[in-house]
Amino acid sequence: MNPMKKSLVAIALVSTLILSGCGYNTLQVKDEAVTASWSEVQNQYQRRADLVPNLVNVVKGYAKHEEQVLTEVTQARANVAGLKVDKEVLEDPALFEKYQQAQAQMTSALSRLIAVSENYPDLKANEQFRDLQVQLEGTENRIAVARNRYITAVQDFNSYSRQFPQVMTAKVIGMETKPNFSAEQSAQNAPKVSFD
Repeated sequence: MNPMKKSLVAIALVSTLILSGCGYNTLQVKDEAVTASWSEVQNQYQRRADLVPNLVNVVKGYAKHEEQVLTEVTQARANVAGLKVDKEVLEDPALFEKYQQAQAQMTSALSRLIAVSENYPDLKANEQFRDLQVQLEGTENRIAVARNRYITAVQDFNSYSRQFPQVMTAKVIGMETKPNFSAEQSAQNAPKVSFD
């Protein structure tokens, strides 16, 4: 083997050893885990958004004069659907916060819609409405599970990427910590219940 080839082999071998000790591969795996868990959160949010039109249509048949609530739910769904959600959201805390706020608005609007149904005993007894409500409840549970998995994946990625020597590798390749979910501003306040 000529000296040039030996040098190239040596450089390749040293580079492999250096890269394997810097955490590059593990950073990639953990980054993909965050992306995959985020995709599952989006999947569950999409499932919820897909249920909304059916739920609104069933309620419309019973609650003609509840137009404001129906409009709010439809607007909240449109706001969520109008957001561009891709990997860029995971890299930008401001976009992540905007997405989180839109989902909170959707949750709030759906809560008001379900509250409206309490005023219509026939609606609560409607089989289609009950089925949709059960599906929505199951979806909310799936959202909670998916968000929890995302939170865990982000914690794992952020913890790993902030350790030495991975922190150096992350800086060199431009990987930053990922934003995580946080409680809504009103989450620390107990909800007010009134039977007036």
